[in-house]
Amino acid sequence: MKGKVYIVGGGPGDPELITVKGLKLVREADVILYDRLAPIDVLKEARPDAIKIYVGKEPGGRGLTQDEINKMLVDNALKGFKVVRLKGGDPFVFGRGEEECIYVTSHGIECEVIPGISSFLAASARAKAPLTSRGFSSSFAVVTGIEDPGKGFKSVDIRKIAEAVDTIVILMGASVAEELLKEVALIKGYDEAAVVVINATLPGERIIYGSLRDLVELAKMGLIENPAVIIIGSSVRLRERMLESVGEKM
Repeated sequence: MKGKVYIVGGGPGDPELITVKGLKLVREADVILYDRLAPIDVLKEARPDAIKIYVGKEPGGRGLTQDEINKMLVDNALKGFKVVRLKGGDPFVFGRGEEECIYVTSHGIECEVIPGISSFLAASARAKAPLTSRGFSSSFAVVTGIEDPGKGFKSVDIRKIAEAVDTIVILMGASVAEELLKEVALIKGYDEAAVVVINATLPGERIIYGSLRDLVELAKMGLIENPAVIIIGSSVRLRERMLESVGEKM
């Protein structure tokens, strides 16, 4: 009898931010394949006899290939196991969950995707920097700073996006932050409000708030590090009002 694969979004890192359903599946799983950015403490909830396999990709591309991970999912499901693929954030937000689900189902195995809180949503909440707000922002776009070179073309035109939406969110952009921030500043101006959240919801979390001009200078000094979420837009300035109301520092 075939097993089933569950691709579970584990949330941004804080183990308390995984969904109730995601936690239930971790507790029931026979096999768990987990990522580098998955909430590691959640694994303590797994059964003692559950097989836990680290399949995270390290900086620089070290680790298992996607093909190897796909094959492991199928091989374990064919043994009749309940397989949980535990990811950081949400599986369908730059998480390759769609690739894994397509591979699994193409081999005749049932696959269910469990959504998770994406890092950009967590960063917005932690920084008190809303993505939308009446009178300030009616739209936002989420883009990756680094595109897959294998597709052979570049699809993110950051200037056009800056012209089209009120708030811009950049993921996986630490290594190209200076370039991207300067491009956005040409459209929105260097005084536009911006915030960077590094390690959102984790013990080493850092929140850096200022203007695009401030962030460009920080990027020049290499102070914007992954995993970072960059949020740019006038609604970000509402952070000041929320912090002032409770006497917190910027």
